[in-house]
Amino acid sequence: MTPVKNQHGELLDTQLHNTNRDDCLVILGHGVTGNKDRPLLLWLAKALQNHGYPALRVSFSGNGHSEGSFQDSTVSKEISDLTAIIDQVGHGKKIAYIGHSMGGAVGALAAARDERIHVLVSLAGMVHTAEFCEREFGSIIPDKGNMWDEDGCPLSKQYIDDMQAINSTIDAAKGVKAPWLLLHGTADDVVLPKDSHDLSNILQCQSDLIEIKNATHSFDDNYQTVSEHICAWLDKHLK
Repeated sequence: MTPVKNQHGELLDTQLHNTNRDDCLVILGHGVTGNKDRPLLLWLAKALQNHGYPALRVSFSGNGHSEGSFQDSTVSKEISDLTAIIDQVGHGKKIAYIGHSMGGAVGALAAARDERIHVLVSLAGMVHTAEFCEREFGSIIPDKGNMWDEDGCPLSKQYIDDMQAINSTIDAAKGVKAPWLLLHGTADDVVLPKDSHDLSNILQCQSDLIEIKNATHSFDDNYQTVSEHICAWLDKHLK
């Protein structure tokens, strides 16, 4: 596959799981501090490929082996990354986007403005960005500490400012027309299940909220269930 760069000229680390279908593409986006090689995304990409859907795992700029600075990794920049990806690899294809955690917020805001996204899936998707930021990082001084004490993941003022400016994806989500599947674990203590409930209550597109009992934020031990729900949704809306 041709190398993909964002609007800043930064090379994005991607991995294509190809099939014999050339009419569609499923793009998978990770959450904050994540990358394309997280076990959940790797499992889903292989499951999608086995089901006949070509899947593209992506590390947003500043994450994983993609070029760029982690300090600049904001929801807004990742939306522009996703737009650049669709610009470069989406020609003539029906695009489905699957976003985990912060990647879910990226998908919501991108789909609200880009109708090339035909199908949307949020996995523990972040909705109330400002609340999340305060809950998880409120005790950390921006540009002084790390997210969850993870080396290489500094909490930047750019990130805080962007999360606060967005505040919530609710208003933008009302404009999404793509069929939208929401999956959330009942035991998620990172992005609270309330986020998906609040989102589901206002959606005007065809949508479904499925809660997975006792599943955590990363859906550990529930990969098979998650992939089955996603494949069923794509079979219904991406055929």
